[in-house]
Amino acid sequence: MSQTRDSRRAVFRRIARQSYTQWPVYDSTPLYERSSLDGLESDIRIVSQTWFRHDRHESIENFVCALPLAYFEFGTHDRYGGSTHYEMDTLFRVFLLKELHGWAHETALIEYLECRPALCDQLDLETVPDQSTLWRSWHKRFPDEFRSTVETAARTILVKAQNADVAVPREPERRLRSHDAEEDELELEDQAVLNEAETITEHVSRIVFPALSLDRGDGCEIHENAYWDLQTYLGLRERLAANEGARSFVYESTRDRTPLGHAHREHIRDLSVSGIRKMYRQAVNRLLSEVAETEQFFRAGIVAIDITEADPFTGDRTGYEDEIIGTKEKTDEYAYQWATIQLVGNAVPIVLDVRPVQKGESRLEIVKDLLDSAEEMVHVDNVLMDREFDSQHVLEMLSQRGLSYVVPKRMQTSEKAQAKRLLQRDQDRYETDRKLHLGKNEWHETTLIYRRKEDSEHDDHRQYSVFMTNRGSGHLTEYGYRWEIESGYRSIKRFMAATTSKDFGLRFFYFAFACLLYSIWRAVDLLVQVELTGEYEHAPVVTADNTLTLLKKETGIG
Repeated sequence: MSQTRDSRRAVFRRIARQSYTQWPVYDSTPLYERSSLDGLESDIRIVSQTWFRHDRHESIENFVCALPLAYFEFGTHDRYGGSTHYEMDTLFRVFLLKELHGWAHETALIEYLECRPALCDQLDLETVPDQSTLWRSWHKRFPDEFRSTVETAARTILVKAQNADVAVPREPERRLRSHDAEEDELELEDQAVLNEAETITEHVSRIVFPALSLDRGDGCEIHENAYWDLQTYLGLRERLAANEGARSFVYESTRDRTPLGHAHREHIRDLSVSGIRKMYRQAVNRLLSEVAETEQFFRAGIVAIDITEADPFTGDRTGYEDEIIGTKEKTDEYAYQWATIQLVGNAVPIVLDVRPVQKGESRLEIVKDLLDSAEEMVHVDNVLMDREFDSQHVLEMLSQRGLSYVVPKRMQTSEKAQAKRLLQRDQDRYETDRKLHLGKNEWHETTLIYRRKEDSEHDDHRQYSVFMTNRGSGHLTEYGYRWEIESGYRSIKRFMAATTSKDFGLRFFYFAFACLLYSIWRAVDLLVQVELTGEYEHAPVVTADNTLTLLKKETGIG
């Protein structure tokens, strides 16, 4: 099948509806201009990711011809002055074809085009360029950076097409660079890791941070990057607040102008919660596009949803009762609460989305909201949750989505009685089907699995835990992956700036930015491991401090 006007329209409508995506990027952030090669690469990632998911889009060549390029200013990258026979945008598409096929010489490209007059028409080629014209265009007319963008764009298109089961002319390279045999056997020495981490952190930060915007308008004296630099700087020091951090930042930054603490907070407070979430999802989607180009990422599929709370709030919460809502343990303390959905298991543990938890919100609302955004970004198979999500309506919603789940059940009278019987029989494990009432004579069917804890401190029914699942006992072993979200929270809170402000948006931004720093760290670690060894082991070889220090260096702080 070939593309149609309706199929193209469907693709760009879907892109427009994605809350985490802004296309074209030069129109959504002041950090990209219409001549930005980073912006062009980002746009090609965004369009190709959605393009090949359409049933009619089964041709790489059709994508190359249909790729919107009219807005991009190619002239900035044209070494030739004056009029030329072939325009830069046409040559860009032609050389994309060459890279997609992996042809080493122009001759193969010429022969291919000469046999396909219809393709030439789509490329606006009245005549096929000769070998010398193509050679001069690539080596003389295109700057090094522009040639690199052609190669990067081609690899991105191949990866996105292959991910959508579209036939590709060659196998895409799913590493940042190729290695010879000796390099594949390289041991992870500290200096090699740091050198590779520095290169990758620089690359990732150029991809991720442009997704953030304060929407300050034009003509501001302090560059927007300085605000993200300061926020990163605050994350480098434990419990560092904006005022104190801004004073130190003046001396440690290489920038001529840096924001004051109160100005920084004012700009952050101007951001809405929905705006912060939109930026976060856009940044994470860019990060996912980078790690998705490694084979190791495709072990993703298990997500954990959980709620964490800030340190207990000890001040006066009058007027803020809907936001400073209490603790999960139902003590007499109060705290801000945040919910996250994170990749776990063998996948790189990136936090896919974050949201605040406010008074009156049901667990069903929270889970649906987080899953809606996560399923736009990655393929989800299994959902792991804590017992606070023990709700038949949550479980039914997951089943209706075709997702498996594992959730601990709070032990009521019947579960306690069953656990006592198991204890009397000295039985370690037991399964039984259960129907949970949904109301109006509707039921959710689930399986209860009783499992005896090893080395339990109790001598009664509390030796047993009860889990609910809709996919049988085989999924129960996956529940152990949930511990990663708790260890992740510890690192995330380490990256948070300190504040005593009761401003809800400011508090939420600090948490969301810390989640972004954590996700960048784990993504950089995956890319470093794959780059140096071709494999990914879950235990990090790059420390969080390494990554933050490199981000500090990259953003101009030190």
